[in-house]
Amino acid sequence: MIHVEAGEIRARILTVLYGHLPAREMLAALLGNEYGGRIALVSSFGSESAVLLHMVSEIDPATPVIFLDTGKLFGETMRYRDELVDRFGLTDIRNVQPAPERVRQVDPDGVLWANSADSCCFVRKVEPLSLALAGFDAWITGRKAYQGGLRQELRAFEAAAGHIKVNPLARWRKSDIEDYFVRHGLPRHPLEEDGYLSIGCMPCTDRVNSGESERAGRWRGQEKAECGIHLPLPRSAG
Repeated sequence: MIHVEAGEIRARILTVLYGHLPAREMLAALLGNEYGGRIALVSSFGSESAVLLHMVSEIDPATPVIFLDTGKLFGETMRYRDELVDRFGLTDIRNVQPAPERVRQVDPDGVLWANSADSCCFVRKVEPLSLALAGFDAWITGRKAYQGGLRQELRAFEAAAGHIKVNPLARWRKSDIEDYFVRHGLPRHPLEEDGYLSIGCMPCTDRVNSGESERAGRWRGQEKAECGIHLPLPRSAG
């Protein structure tokens, strides 16, 4: 891990060195000489996750892939994960779960999501990811600026909580994602055809209506737009 101010400087340097590269070339440089063995891909195995997973598998299938198994995911997501892992030959999938004692402490009935979605995300996502990233200097996300909200000004490299966060698809358009799926014959998440365009935990994911943004189905009816792993000051569940 790195100091925050040093991380910001490092993010600027990486932007100069690699920010202009296409996503696959950027990943190849980072997974190789720059951060070899010290970088992980964090993947939800959601609707667009196959793009980065495919790229990484072609560069180095032994790249660590961190998957947050919150205990609230769709069965379809779990099966899609298994399908992609097998198809791409990924060999280091790290299934990360919330600490059982923490869940018993703050969510004994399993319905914390209904009363405090932020606290639920903190216990089931933010805390486990923080532990899983120990030992890594950088991690890769699949966020894109076109998804809107806090992502509109997304940069390729960020300093975040003692790590460098890499967003190779930051400037990709939706059409770029679709083209990649078609060009490489990648399978789609099975829930997409039923109207789920951004897929997270089952209780907090809804279908997206015509004309809505693709993340409109996440935490519908709430001001919440992010689970917390991409927020600078995560909120504690107590």
